[in-house]
Amino acid sequence: MKYYSTNKQEFGVSLCDAVVRGLASDKGLFMPDEIKKLPAEFFDNIEHLSLQEMAFAVANAFFGEDIHADDLKSIVYDTLNFEIPLINVEKNIYTLELFHGPTLAFKDVGARFMSRLLGYFVKKQGLSDVNVLVATSGDTGSAVANGFLGVDGISVYVLYPKGKVSAIQECQFTTLGKNITAIEVDGTFDDCQRLVKTAFLDEDINKKKLLTSANSINVARFLPQSFYYFYAYAQLKKLNKHKNVVMCVPSGNFGNITAGIFAKKMGLPIRRFVAANNSNDVFLKYLNTGEYVPFPSVSTIANAMDVGDPSNFARILDLYKNNHSVICQEIDGFAYSDNAIKSAILECFAETKYLLDPHGACGYLALKETLKDDENGVFLETAHPIKFKDTVELVIGKRLEVPEKIQAFMKGKKQTVLMSKEFSDFKTYLMNL
Repeated sequence: MKYYSTNKQEFGVSLCDAVVRGLASDKGLFMPDEIKKLPAEFFDNIEHLSLQEMAFAVANAFFGEDIHADDLKSIVYDTLNFEIPLINVEKNIYTLELFHGPTLAFKDVGARFMSRLLGYFVKKQGLSDVNVLVATSGDTGSAVANGFLGVDGISVYVLYPKGKVSAIQECQFTTLGKNITAIEVDGTFDDCQRLVKTAFLDEDINKKKLLTSANSINVARFLPQSFYYFYAYAQLKKLNKHKNVVMCVPSGNFGNITAGIFAKKMGLPIRRFVAANNSNDVFLKYLNTGEYVPFPSVSTIANAMDVGDPSNFARILDLYKNNHSVICQEIDGFAYSDNAIKSAILECFAETKYLLDPHGACGYLALKETLKDDENGVFLETAHPIKFKDTVELVIGKRLEVPEKIQAFMKGKKQTVLMSKEFSDFKTYLMNL
């Protein structure tokens, strides 16, 4: 499979190059030349497949031409070694709990898959001293850091906005040491993302360092997230609730919903998508006006979605050939304030005993607002509520028990490199590594 850039200045790129480089030389995002349709018999029998079997079939359609089947199977099975429950919250609203991985966040799957795929190519190509740069607004940093922890030949640098991630999120990537370095940026997530993108395109740095990204701009990070949508559909089919499926995705950088669109184009029968935003509602405004106008992100209690210029919007435009009306037909958008999010957490817990995290609350609200009687809706619960302990406890008036996985992180010592939001300072740091 070959890959091209969304900016249409680079074509014919191998999977290895796309994964190792992360970003195209023309500043675009890599896309596969073809999105293969899965055979009808796959969907006929999907409810009888295990999560690993299903994911391998999907991964093979993307990567099978470039990786030996046994190696790809090993990567998939090693990545998906935990359960992903589908829970009926109320009536025809379900949630897929994606937070049962090592860091209790949905990004564990994409990060673990990418770490193993990149490690495969690093070993195969005889590369050494590969530097992964990743900007995080919350969960990406912890998932990537833990996914790559101890991987030979790869160093990871996590850039995060100072004071704008939760204490539990922060401890998951600032206490690891080894090949993981946390960089605490005096700015916003958008500043962190800008530093990473600019570094990729800086000639001086790239002459001296081999850089790649583990954000969802990397095809190896976002494509595996398509597994979720197939699995959700399979679980609904077991319940005979697979007609007129609506997938609702709490959306920040839009990698997750983009992976869902890929799943639909591979043949998965999803009626439509719902993009649920917090106050960073640039996508909703695009749907309403047809104009995409990025703006500086604002801080919210759903901090992993605090993105004012989502990178993967370029992929959505590419998938729909820049057709605003078609995008509006297939994707609905909603946005919610902090107060609305808090109210949803409290009301859902009081009425159903299901505890939402702030991001899942956006998805829950959007489905409540949009779901029709003949539809079955699934919202992706992207992180465990404990990762937003202070907020959730204040809302419901109860203390939360901290899982053992989190307790282990909290015992570690914070280690960070302080950084301004000026690229010149970041460049100096990288050049002196």
